[in-house]
Amino acid sequence: MTQKWNAKTLTNKELFYGHKACGGCGESLAVRLAMKVLGEKAFAALPAGCMSAVSFIYPNMAFTTNAIITPFASTGAVASGMAAGLKALGIEDTYVVGFAGDGGTADIGIQALSGAIDRNDNIVYICNDNEAYMNTGIQKSGLTPYGSKTTTTPAGQNLPGSITMKKNMFEIVAAHDIAYAATASVGYLEDFMNKVQKAKETKGTSYIHVFAPCPTGWGHETHITIDLAKQAVDCGLWYLAEYENGAFKLNRNPKEFASVEDYLKVQSRFKHLTSQDVALIIDERDKKWAKMRRDWTE
Repeated sequence: MTQKWNAKTLTNKELFYGHKACGGCGESLAVRLAMKVLGEKAFAALPAGCMSAVSFIYPNMAFTTNAIITPFASTGAVASGMAAGLKALGIEDTYVVGFAGDGGTADIGIQALSGAIDRNDNIVYICNDNEAYMNTGIQKSGLTPYGSKTTTTPAGQNLPGSITMKKNMFEIVAAHDIAYAATASVGYLEDFMNKVQKAKETKGTSYIHVFAPCPTGWGHETHITIDLAKQAVDCGLWYLAEYENGAFKLNRNPKEFASVEDYLKVQSRFKHLTSQDVALIIDERDKKWAKMRRDWTE
């Protein structure tokens, strides 16, 4: 029977502990809980990014299991190599997981990830999406949303910040006919943990794209990280879904959306947006949901 995760079943044993992440970091919470689900036999690969920067600070090591820093573009390739090495050594009942950010996944790391999926290597790949290259100074990534102010997409009289929408990374991964893929949010932690469990049990490559707010890059109060991650789902700017057996499935299909304006206004990266900008964001949301409801529901 598949393990079901909640506050009562979650182990008290910490496998990712003592990191130096910022207060309110959604990404570190996602890694912490994923490691609890994957267990003590997990081998982790992390590229250059926030989680490797805050976890491998000599003489402290936040991972209590085996973990390695990979080249920025190579999370998928290194995870594949780890899985092949474990198999060659006859080491069984282990799990290889790659943790990469949005830039390390949707931009510089997409080729290695695509190759791993194509080979159907037995790995779990988790994209921690905080919607910009936060570790190197808050630059735009392929998953930065429209209107977001970053150091490479300034907001002013002539520009609204980022002028592109988020790349459909979940659908790009699914287009490989991957064994299992899912979206998640640290605002809905039970959903996230149970999807990690499904990925853990999947034979072949699995992918989880988890939405993880960043107080430093987003300009929000540290204590609202979980509420903000929940708001993103409730207002329809993020969604919870799965892809398996060749089909998409929405895990939440709200009849009404919460306020987009309330979600945006507590983040300084969006404080410059005009009513026209917000209307454009809502319109794009509605188009996305119309497509998902048409194609992903029975």
